[in-house]
Amino acid sequence: MGRGLRGLVAGLAAVLGTMALAAAQPATSASRGSGPCGLPTTAPVWIDFADGSVPFWQQIFARPGIVAAASNTTVPTQLRAAGAATVYFDLKFPLRVGTPAKPFAPEDIQAKADKIFELAVASTGCQTPVIAENELFGADLVTPWSPTNTQYRADVLAYLTRLAERGAVPYLLISKPPFTDGDAGAWWLQVARVANIVPEVYFNGPQLSKKGPILSSRRLRVAFRKAAANLTDLGIPPSKVGLMLGFQVAAGAGGREHLQPSAAWFRVVKWQALAAKQVAAEAGLGTVWSWGWGTWGAASADPDKPAAACVYLWVRNPALCDGPATAGADFNASLTEGQIKLPAGTRCTVAGQPLTERAISGLSAVTGDQELAQSALFGRLASVRWAPITTQQILGAEAAIVANQFRGSRSAYLSAIAQAHATLVQARAVIGDQLRRAAISATLAAPNPSASQIADFYTSYATTEARPVQAKPAPVWLGNRTSGYALEPVAPLQLFSLPTGKQSKLRTPFGTVLVKPTDDAQQLGELPLGLVRGSISAALKKFARDDAYARWMLNRETAALATTICQRDALPTLSVPELELYLPFVAF
Repeated sequence: MGRGLRGLVAGLAAVLGTMALAAAQPATSASRGSGPCGLPTTAPVWIDFADGSVPFWQQIFARPGIVAAASNTTVPTQLRAAGAATVYFDLKFPLRVGTPAKPFAPEDIQAKADKIFELAVASTGCQTPVIAENELFGADLVTPWSPTNTQYRADVLAYLTRLAERGAVPYLLISKPPFTDGDAGAWWLQVARVANIVPEVYFNGPQLSKKGPILSSRRLRVAFRKAAANLTDLGIPPSKVGLMLGFQVAAGAGGREHLQPSAAWFRVVKWQALAAKQVAAEAGLGTVWSWGWGTWGAASADPDKPAAACVYLWVRNPALCDGPATAGADFNASLTEGQIKLPAGTRCTVAGQPLTERAISGLSAVTGDQELAQSALFGRLASVRWAPITTQQILGAEAAIVANQFRGSRSAYLSAIAQAHATLVQARAVIGDQLRRAAISATLAAPNPSASQIADFYTSYATTEARPVQAKPAPVWLGNRTSGYALEPVAPLQLFSLPTGKQSKLRTPFGTVLVKPTDDAQQLGELPLGLVRGSISAALKKFARDDAYARWMLNRETAALATTICQRDALPTLSVPELELYLPFVAF
């Protein structure tokens, strides 16, 4: 279908100009609708395939609150007698218009449309029937189209136009993402003027079950949004766009695919219904259809179908069916798992930890970019548990920064923070990020540099400063040794201004080191390679650990996505946060 009754009536109004509908709101009761043909007057309208091929149609679908799609004239009468509304489902659309390779003659289309219209009126008992056409072939064919496909598309448009002229509300089902560029896009817009369009979006049950509630629910929502956006991005009103969900059981059909146990399949059904409910509401889609309940031979038979259908109805409206009782004790009846249920002011949660709008907005004042701020805060949440940093460590590092960068002036430090549009809390958090990075990097393996790598460094950094020192405790920038040459790329800068021959206390963010420079600094290229080989090796190992940390961080962030839930599934960009670039005075 197109879009709930707002979509139904939008279609009717476009064709007949007969009525207007109330704004789309979720249905809360299981009563028969008061719209055309007994359909609901709220969007989305949920429509379920439930003709005689569905063995359990009487037990599950014959009740108030259901809109059942059927392709005959017998079952629909009984469905309506039980309180359901009905629409006509044309299973043999190729017999009306042909195929892309063999389209029908244009002069035959009107008669075929008239015949189906009369059949739909007889089936639904309504003079303005909803008619679902299953299904367009070659929706994804690119332009320029072949002559036969061009005629086929003309036939389809003429057929739908004729149905609309007669007073029907047509719905065109499509099984593949539509190609919409150029002339193809114009064709889809023409279709949308006389009909509604329903992409079929099917999934492999075992794959969804394996991924779990968060990843699977996200995948479902993203796919549903994309299917709708393929059409709405053209300018087609969301009210004329629907979704078709598939609950087939035959192998290779996209559905259960032999998923066991039954409770796992029911859980996947629940996820699909919840995802469709979410996306239809946020995008303003008109209809949500279900398919796969019928049985056509042994491959499509499944004793669990009635329970799966009950779960599907229950998710939509508990008054329609008791899903948990029907599904059994092993069924996970949570309606919140994997769903976007976030506290007010929260953009995401990462393993339950909030990533708030306030924090993102505050940090974006520093970075000048909301996406970058969100990404950095996400990275912090993804890594914080791997190396907890204490307040005492942060305050100690801050004291060293104030002493070294601001000559002990705390007021100057606070002024620098303010000039960077940051807060003291943010500055301390960035200090914590660096301490955490150092702690994690220290645990990562770094290979011993090769002779050629050491030689390349010696040549490339020939003009960098190197100074012989003695230090206790052995610092990492000396390769964890108590003496050697400190190199400018990795050693604290203040080391190079210390007096020669005198032991000094060197305050660093990692603690105080007793340092005694034994000579003045020289350029690295002025010293024999053999004398500085160990220091170069230590520097190269540090660089290697930096690279290893970047890989480690991206891996942690990727893993964290499995526990991340964000508004509208707008996930943070994966990156290696370096917020000290925006607060260079706290960098170390």
